[in-house]
Amino acid sequence: MWCCDGTGHLYVKSDVYGFGVVLLEILTGLRALDRNRPLEQQNLIEWAKPSLSDKRKLKSIMDERIEGQYSSKAAMKAAQLTLKCLERDRKKRPPMKDVLETLERIQVIKDKRK
Repeated sequence: MWCCDGTGHLYVKSDVYGFGVVLLEILTGLRALDRNRPLEQQNLIEWAKPSLSDKRKLKSIMDERIEGQYSSKAAMKAAQLTLKCLERDRKKRPPMKDVLETLERIQVIKDKRK
């Protein structure tokens, strides 16, 4: 389902893409596809992706329920990771090992806030 190479074949990097979708859902608190949202917002990836590289725009799409539980630096790093995972070209997506290492670095940023 999440394969983006147009052939319908699944690859290891398809899992990375799917994980990027889950990260985006966590960041925004929205489902990947939701026909109940306005037309331009129904496809979460198309709607939110342009906001992931801009700090101000990112704040406007972040889930209000997690506000105050993260630093802006950690949120931006998570958004950058999400963008990498959602890269159309599967060859440009990071390996899951790199995704995990990035998540661990983001956790350290969060832990420093305590």
